[in-house]
Amino acid sequence: MEMASTLEIDEDGNNNKGRMWDLDQKLDQPMDEEAGRLRNMYREKKSSTLLLLRLAFQSLGVVYGDLGTSPLYVFYNTFPGKIEDPEDVVGALSLIIYSLTLIPLLKYVFVVCKANDNGQGGTFALYSLLCRHAKIKTIPNQDRTDEELTTYSRSTFHEKSFAAKTKRWLESDVSRKNALLVLVLIGTCMLVGDGILTPAISVLSAAGGIKVDHPDLSNDVVVAVAVSILVGLFSLQHHGTDRVSWLFAPIVLLWFLVIGGIGIFNIWKYDSSVLKAFSPVYIYRYFKRGGKDAWTSLGGIMLSITGTEALFADLSHFPVSAVQLAFTLVVFPSLLLAYSGQAAYLMNNRDHVVDAFYRSIPDSIYWPVFVIATGAAIVASQATISATFSIFKQALALGCFPRVKVVHTSKKFLGQIYIPDINWILMLLCIAATAGFKNQSQIGNASGTAVVILMLVTTLLMSLIMILVWRCHWILVLLFTGLSLVVECTYFSAVIFKVNQGGWVPLVLAAAFFLIMYVWHYGTVKRYEFEMQSKVSMAWILGLGPSLGLVRVPGIGLVYTELASGVPRIFSHFITNLPAIHSVVVFVCVKYLPVYTVPEEERFLVKRIGPKNFHMFRCVARYGYKDIHKKNDDFERELFDSLFLFVGLESLMEGCSDSDEYSLYGTQTQRSIDGLLNNNNNNINININATNSSVDSIVTVRSLGQVSRQIEMDELEFLIRCRDAGVVHILGNTVVRASRDARFYKKIAIDYVYAFLRKICRENSVFFSIPHETLLNVGQIFYV
Repeated sequence: MEMASTLEIDEDGNNNKGRMWDLDQKLDQPMDEEAGRLRNMYREKKSSTLLLLRLAFQSLGVVYGDLGTSPLYVFYNTFPGKIEDPEDVVGALSLIIYSLTLIPLLKYVFVVCKANDNGQGGTFALYSLLCRHAKIKTIPNQDRTDEELTTYSRSTFHEKSFAAKTKRWLESDVSRKNALLVLVLIGTCMLVGDGILTPAISVLSAAGGIKVDHPDLSNDVVVAVAVSILVGLFSLQHHGTDRVSWLFAPIVLLWFLVIGGIGIFNIWKYDSSVLKAFSPVYIYRYFKRGGKDAWTSLGGIMLSITGTEALFADLSHFPVSAVQLAFTLVVFPSLLLAYSGQAAYLMNNRDHVVDAFYRSIPDSIYWPVFVIATGAAIVASQATISATFSIFKQALALGCFPRVKVVHTSKKFLGQIYIPDINWILMLLCIAATAGFKNQSQIGNASGTAVVILMLVTTLLMSLIMILVWRCHWILVLLFTGLSLVVECTYFSAVIFKVNQGGWVPLVLAAAFFLIMYVWHYGTVKRYEFEMQSKVSMAWILGLGPSLGLVRVPGIGLVYTELASGVPRIFSHFITNLPAIHSVVVFVCVKYLPVYTVPEEERFLVKRIGPKNFHMFRCVARYGYKDIHKKNDDFERELFDSLFLFVGLESLMEGCSDSDEYSLYGTQTQRSIDGLLNNNNNNINININATNSSVDSIVTVRSLGQVSRQIEMDELEFLIRCRDAGVVHILGNTVVRASRDARFYKKIAIDYVYAFLRKICRENSVFFSIPHETLLNVGQIFYV
């Protein structure tokens, strides 16, 4: 029987080639444009000067709030007692100037920020970059098809290069992979500690302005005001910042202009000789004159750069050029003027070091500046809280934190999220730090300890980034790493002396969060290894026959598994204990990749398992660490759309592709599944309305009298009938226990800590938003 097939053309084949070529151009062109758009979505782009200035202005409210509020408390923490010698003020100012120049300006703004992962910063973003360039991920659930994602960008290097040798060295030993993960977790936990302490010290310092104008007020009143502001700030987090975020940049810009202007006024009014602090000679004289006390004062100087790591973590979707422009034109000069102005005031008023910022404000503008300072402190706290939410979301996606509820608070920006559980924990810890310490000095010591350790972690990760990602010469890597470690280890040696003066707080907080993250990750890895080792043999599945040795009842069973390949043990456990199985079985794997986002049209991979009459499929749903898992209705609809499209196109793909896995372009492609059911006079119409960029392409395939098409038709109708009959979600409730001969610390970690975390975290059914009436849990226990 002859088959007449046309693609929206007449049966007259004279113009067939030309129209087919035009159709291919229409189909291929949008995907090329989309791939290019997605691949370069967060990369540096050539933009107009006006657009760059607008982005630089907007970045002020998101990126620089924490760094900008440091002048509120730096000099007080540097000189917690009385200033003995006016020259000490000049020496401290010189240290502040060169600290701001070396760390935020040269290291972070012009080097570290360029190591962003498609616009995302922070320790987990650096780790994700490294995972794409070397096989160091401790959960090996990646597949070769994942590397074809448009957002999965990575560099290649020569086999004999220094980068290749470093890559092989990291991949050759499991202990090195674990050591790198531990380093990342330490940095993450320190950033969480800074996220707790920054709102405390910023708001408390801003509220301290009340006492300057009313010296008879007790310190408890200031603490009560600060706690009230913090409670209000955390209580409003569930609304998100989408409605008020437009205020952030104007507030912070006004703050920088005000502190810069006050600095100029104070330099002119009190003592312009402080400008000699730009000479590094005064740093040497400061240490020579002060000895150990001058060295330990570095812990206070450290606070002038505490917002630097938050700067990198809050990088968001702003291009690096906009962040650099905002820092060099606004932030850096304003901070230098502000610190110089305070130093000039302290040269003549050494007894006012406790409230140096507020006392240096001219009386006529005191209260307006107080209001602006409070607003800037709130913006800085909000930016830090948002960065903390983002860090926990990344940790959750990479299997390093228990499942918690994540709420997407903005329809415009992907990164704006709210985590209720984390929010209330942060609020309680922040209030405890504020009310417990009651002064800026001890909170400052705690914040400085967290930030300097985080900087050391970033330096070590950056050395690997420069080797594996940027492929820099080893001399440049050594130069950058050496200079950074010299400066940061100097600060670290100073904050050690202040561990007993509040510096222990971030260490305790980091240890608690590290224990949670590492134990959870350890349990996740062991559970995945167990699933991999206990996969069911396909020979055993095929030996059961198309009925799988059971009664196949109408309906579709979605079997959730962590495996991206193979049949999980839970399935054999299910069919050996129950007398029936659904007519269609789909193994669903939801996995997170070390990328910022997975475009929705590349979300799903669909594959058939076994012969067609088994009606078994695999669907892998891929997410980036910033993606939000959709509600069950949306996810289920997209999954079935992909499955139906796979079946409808499978015969067309056969013979023209050497792969049995197909990436089906999902939500941004408007598919007409109903077209697959139009069986009129043995004609099958497959309508795919591809809406990409601005091109609409419609493909219509008419096959006359083709038996294989009829089989595809029958299977598609069968799948739709099964879906209409009902969908059941089958989840494995895996219990992990320590073996009897395990060491005591492993028993404590697994049987108590991990079990407790599993008990209090969200269940898989809740995490995937599965209705209870369609849920079937299958329990199993394994020992490690």
